[in-house]
Amino acid sequence: MLLAAALAAPLVAGCGSTGAAAPAAPAVLRVTASGSRPAVDPAQVTATAAGTGAFGLDLLHALTAAPDAAGRNVVLSPSGLATLLAMLAPGARGATADELTKALHTSLTPQQYALATGALDHPVQGGDDVTLRQSDDLWTQQGYPVQPDYLQTLADAFDTGVHPADFHKDPDDARKAVNATVEKATEGRIKDLFAPGQITADTRLVLTDALYLKAKWASPFKPEHTADRPFHKLDGSAPNVSTMAQSGSLKYAEGSGGIVGEPWQAVELPYAGGGLAMDVIVPAQGGFAAFAKGLDQAQLDRILGGLAPRPVDLELPRFHFDTSNELTPALRALGVSTAFGDKADFGGISKEPLAVGPVVQKATIEVDEQGTVAAAGSGAGMAGAAAPAVHPALLHVDRPFLFLIRDTNGGRPLFLGQVTDPQAR
Repeated sequence: MLLAAALAAPLVAGCGSTGAAAPAAPAVLRVTASGSRPAVDPAQVTATAAGTGAFGLDLLHALTAAPDAAGRNVVLSPSGLATLLAMLAPGARGATADELTKALHTSLTPQQYALATGALDHPVQGGDDVTLRQSDDLWTQQGYPVQPDYLQTLADAFDTGVHPADFHKDPDDARKAVNATVEKATEGRIKDLFAPGQITADTRLVLTDALYLKAKWASPFKPEHTADRPFHKLDGSAPNVSTMAQSGSLKYAEGSGGIVGEPWQAVELPYAGGGLAMDVIVPAQGGFAAFAKGLDQAQLDRILGGLAPRPVDLELPRFHFDTSNELTPALRALGVSTAFGDKADFGGISKEPLAVGPVVQKATIEVDEQGTVAAAGSGAGMAGAAAPAVHPALLHVDRPFLFLIRDTNGGRPLFLGQVTDPQAR
């Protein structure tokens, strides 16, 4: 099975274009990194992983804040969007930089944060059963003056490739080229990342991040144990949904009262190799809304820290759904506002004025007996614990739940979401 994420940010200036023509099939240039990647303090890497988790929860809360959104399925990539912002931050100055670093829950300088984020991208064990790779690219208007120090930071942190393009002359052709690159990097899981009109003649730069994961469960579910079982939705209905089942030793925890005041159960499902895992957190029936709204990173850390091996009788629905969000309002709710307006300061990228436009994310996830298939794409226009028991714990996931796919070594949250209706697409 596979998991993929792609994120992108077009940056648009308020001034005129150079008008230089881009080749039909842009070559990828690479700024030479400063030897090997610069050494990064491990404490900064650990703090960045934790901050990315907090940023992901903030984003999930912002996306589900409206009454009509709280009860829908959601999947997003905290790591992908944080990487995108980490590529932007070294070029930001003043209040623009302050707002980005605050939203990302970091006290590091933008350059330190970029290097720490890049250091989170490391090989994951799992042989042929697990593939995790990440690629980052910068698309620039041919002839547009990008600051050399900014390009060097992206090269050192992310080994960023630089593509020439001509947004001014043919923005739709450039959009298709960007989309094709992201689609290829995500094994076809992210198509049409940028919709028509989202890259315009005013675009000057586009940043893309593509994250691809192909992972099988360490202990696959047996298809013959899958059966239709009731799932209790938020509206009180209980349709039968295709539900997998297995029994065995898994990391499990449960609690009530101490964490967001609602009873909950949690289980960790490792992928092959043990370097990646999906955590499933299931609030008690009737408690999902309050639990999800109140969950923060400290409380999530307590839940994950309480996971311990225990026999578990597990039932988990198969699910497959898509999410599409315009993230600009969510980012504004997290305090990132200056970057979108006339007061934006990206002087570290170019001496010409730049501002971020609409930010979007498209995502999909599929979970079945063999593993997980998921993808996420984001874009931004830039213009101008319980002790082990003798008896197995029963965790029949027959009600709305939260999930987290993470790197168990570095702690990087790759995907985060909630499932309120396993049958919804």
